[in-house]
Amino acid sequence: MSLEAATRERIESLLKDHRVVLFMKGTRYQPMCGFSAAAANTLNELLPEYHTVNVLEDSEIREGIKAFGNWPTIPQLYVDGELVGGADIIRQMYGSGELHQLFGAAAPDRTPPEITITDKAAEAIRAGTANAQGMALHLEIGPDHSAGFQLAPAGDHDIVVTANGIEVHFDPASAQRAKGVVIDWVSTMQGEGLSLKFPGAGNGIQSMSVQELKTRLAAGNITLIDTRPAQGRAIAAPLSQARILEEEGYTALANLPKDTPLAFMCHHGVSSRGVAERFSAHGFTQVYSVDGGIDAWAAEVDTSLPRY
Repeated sequence: MSLEAATRERIESLLKDHRVVLFMKGTRYQPMCGFSAAAANTLNELLPEYHTVNVLEDSEIREGIKAFGNWPTIPQLYVDGELVGGADIIRQMYGSGELHQLFGAAAPDRTPPEITITDKAAEAIRAGTANAQGMALHLEIGPDHSAGFQLAPAGDHDIVVTANGIEVHFDPASAQRAKGVVIDWVSTMQGEGLSLKFPGAGNGIQSMSVQELKTRLAAGNITLIDTRPAQGRAIAAPLSQARILEEEGYTALANLPKDTPLAFMCHHGVSSRGVAERFSAHGFTQVYSVDGGIDAWAAEVDTSLPRY
């Protein structure tokens, strides 16, 4: 793959101006693919600041960086002008502590967390992994306490915990966030699945009508968060007081005081409940999901607002 001189100069200039550069799809706070999200989330654990380049906005850089380092995929991490690697290598280096050493950070705490797996959850996990020979159950917990299970090969540097006969593998950051977590099997309106309950989590999600939301917005004692994607907000504009989840990101909003009353609004009041659950798990104590969402607001409060 050839690389034009002008593009090479642009890349070299970026690497000269910034010690740590992540070429990715999207941005640090709004990654646009799973691999870029994984790479950014890992760097976020260690670095308060680093430079990102959104290759989706620059086709020359998107193709040029592949030729520059002879690395065919995105994301790509460069440190001190040298290619470190992609998402998998970044995670491996994080798990081993090499990434901490590279950035001069303290070695990761590798203390295994104490976790609880209920009988129902253990039964479901055994059934779901019965044919997964050679694979390990991994649990990754993000800074906002969003969690995901996956079956993948065991890593040399995994932190491994056994509870109720189930072996669970963690990376160092997830292991620290998993301390005291209870893994259960629950049934909700959205279906059945594994659920995580964190120590100090909120008292659950409460429902709020649009009429109550109107009253509380007028009184200024509620923070409204619009969880809809951009295409929905383009049809029916967010309320003037709303903060936009997609624009601010989970991490920024999760830094609000934990006693902040939060109301989450989506299109019909379904997906907002899932977002609210993540904030409740993060320790927020006053969390509401707006019944009927923006559609109910348009029908009952502001009829000038388009419905879709």
